[in-house]
Amino acid sequence: MTRAKLFVLSAVAVGGIAAALAWTLPPAEAQQRKSLRWATSSVDSYGYKVAASMTKMVEEALGGEYTMTVQPYPQTTAATKAAMEDSAEIGYTADIGMTQLYAGDGGFKNYNPPKGKLVHTWYAYPMESFMAAPAKEAAKYKCLKDFSGKPVFYTTAGFMNWLNFQRMYKALGYEFKHVQIDAKSNSDAMQGGTIVGSVAYTVAGKALAPYWKETEVRTDVTVINPCADEVAKLKAAGLSITTVDPKGAFTKDVGVKEILGVPILFAYNVRADLPEDIIYRMLSAFYKNRDKLASLDPGFSALAKDFVGMQVSGINANADVPVHAGLAKFLKEHKAWNDKWTVGKSG
Repeated sequence: MTRAKLFVLSAVAVGGIAAALAWTLPPAEAQQRKSLRWATSSVDSYGYKVAASMTKMVEEALGGEYTMTVQPYPQTTAATKAAMEDSAEIGYTADIGMTQLYAGDGGFKNYNPPKGKLVHTWYAYPMESFMAAPAKEAAKYKCLKDFSGKPVFYTTAGFMNWLNFQRMYKALGYEFKHVQIDAKSNSDAMQGGTIVGSVAYTVAGKALAPYWKETEVRTDVTVINPCADEVAKLKAAGLSITTVDPKGAFTKDVGVKEILGVPILFAYNVRADLPEDIIYRMLSAFYKNRDKLASLDPGFSALAKDFVGMQVSGINANADVPVHAGLAKFLKEHKAWNDKWTVGKSG
């Protein structure tokens, strides 16, 4: 074969490869998409499940300009810090977490966020914390006081439900003896006696966390409600009590006609320096699709019922904490802004 023919064949081959690449490589716009990192709690948590299921909706709401990546952390407090240390843009937290952050308490004691604190951004669903015990041992436990000083898994250390039971026990004067286990071993730990009780939680009174769905399949459990005097003390401390229909969350009988849970309000919050337009477009998309969200996951039923009201409740739980400019714009548009609130400023 002559050198001239070899040159022609090589040119054709290179041209063919280039043509093939033209079909397979993404356009320049796709390569230039910006990243939005969503920090959540561990992969077996409800917080991770929600974020992972909503990435497509967020990307569409932002016109394909951003790529969402969900990053799980061992517990909620770590996810909150990730968003304040520039390891993420969106951080998972709850009203009680925001209280501790701004008070410099608990996991945020002596903590100085290098990139700025989270501000009110999007409150997505309420959770209700309550105690459960193995059904075979349930006769030993009548009230929450029966778990005082005994080994209990109060959800993963640093989770907001873990913090919730800490403040409950503080109000009740009980000893908080937490045993840290892998959430996936919850059933084995209860059956084996490593723990005498385990804190469970529902989302909007309906959905269970993934690891609790597995637990109730493998283990018969009984819910232990606070007694009347305990309910009175909790309310006196400013905590609310929410009733939950056990049939709406559990597939088996859990020994009570109604569950008495102490609620917390969960959020996906950001720093004030994230552009206003991003948050406004996200919130507008969630609001527009609120009924669709509820049809996809029952945990969003409360959000669908009163989307704007949930944002107001989240802010009022820590009214001194600044509000993101995007949420402020959204609430003003819906005639729900309170002039007593402040808008967060970058830096």
